[in-house]
Amino acid sequence: MSLMKEFKEFAMRGNVVDLAVGIVIGAAFGKIVSSLVDGLLMPLIGLLVGGVHFGDLAITLREGVDGGEPVLLRYGAFLQTVIDFVIIAFAIFVVVKVMNRLKRKEEATPAPPPEPSAEVRLLTEIRDALKSR
Repeated sequence: MSLMKEFKEFAMRGNVVDLAVGIVIGAAFGKIVSSLVDGLLMPLIGLLVGGVHFGDLAITLREGVDGGEPVLLRYGAFLQTVIDFVIIAFAIFVVVKVMNRLKRKEEATPAPPPEPSAEVRLLTEIRDALKSR
């Protein structure tokens, strides 16, 4: 079996394609949530706690020497990233919970029994006829 043929079989498996789609959608969803947090939530939270812009929160570890950049511990950016993570994790939790609920409902409804074949129906009729004699 050629290397290209093996790779094609691997890449076209359902799980690999599903995983790729999930990664692309997850990356796009992450950007949406980051934009939500950066543009809407953090300014509102900053306004509620006294007009603080979380991206600017930092502790100066050492002042800049001769016009150089100071050494800062930027904990505000870390707080924004943690909030991003919490929102994304909660959204994924809700999606998985809804999917599990739908799956349970699907499993709870029993599938109708399959229609018996013509041979089985004929044998059933013969059996019933013999019983009635």
